[in-house]
Amino acid sequence: PDLSGYEKFGLGNVKYNISRIHVTAVEFPSASISLIPGTGIKLVIGNASLTIDMNWNIRTWMFKDSGRGTVYISKVFVTAIFSTPLDNTGHTSISLTSCRTTSGDIDIKLNGKS
Repeated sequence: PDLSGYEKFGLGNVKYNISRIHVTAVEFPSASISLIPGTGIKLVIGNASLTIDMNWNIRTWMFKDSGRGTVYISKVFVTAIFSTPLDNTGHTSISLTSCRTTSGDIDIKLNGKS
């Protein structure tokens, strides 16, 4: 979905809109799944990265600008634990028990008219 809103910045408000958000690349160079006896499944993703392209525009009382942007998020680490109990009918269900995510670097490049 598009993101839009207002932020108080310096002497006035900044109105922003981010649209046409597309994930263009995802890399999982290190991923593993293991069983945890009596609990469920552990998923570990290490050093992942994500690239997102978007359109953006901002408007203040002094100026307005718009363009394209790219966000590159790297050094992403995820550890998730899923429980796998049996439901009433004897089928295995799955639910997220815990999740921890960290990201190391975020690089934002905005190309605009100004």
